[in-house]
Amino acid sequence: MAKPKAARRTLDSYTVKHINKTVRAGDCVLMRPSDSGKPSYVAKIERIEADSRGSNVKVHVRWYYRPEESIGGRRQFHGSKEVFLSDHHDVQSADTIEAKCTVHTFKSYTKLDAVGNDDFFCRFEYNSSTGAFNPDRVAVYCKCEMPYNPDDLMVQCEGCSD
Repeated sequence: MAKPKAARRTLDSYTVKHINKTVRAGDCVLMRPSDSGKPSYVAKIERIEADSRGSNVKVHVRWYYRPEESIGGRRQFHGSKEVFLSDHHDVQSADTIEAKCTVHTFKSYTKLDAVGNDDFFCRFEYNSSTGAFNPDRVAVYCKCEMPYNPDDLMVQCEGCSD
């Protein structure tokens, strides 16, 4: 006879011991990849669960994709810290959390005085099965007619404001 599934309970928060940080639903975190040669994965915590003893803690996450992980890959206008909020949901061990991070809106990211290692920005949602983006267009600037890349210096013409 199959063993009954252990009851799980939702936690308001959880302290990740190896980084001494408390995470909650809504926080963004860096998650350890299985391949140590890859950068950490960026995820948004949606729910935290533990077994009845308070151990075996799992986080329900919604993944952010980096441009190179999307269909179409990295484009010239993608910033180095740009990520896309995807429709890809998953359950991971809380032990794979490496750090907390902040995913800013594009507008708030461009106003940061200094960008830290744990700062990212998101201006698109990404459908991982179709490769579609929302919004599917962004404003273009300059004579190059490319969307703004916050990593590149842009100079405005005083005469025509382009």
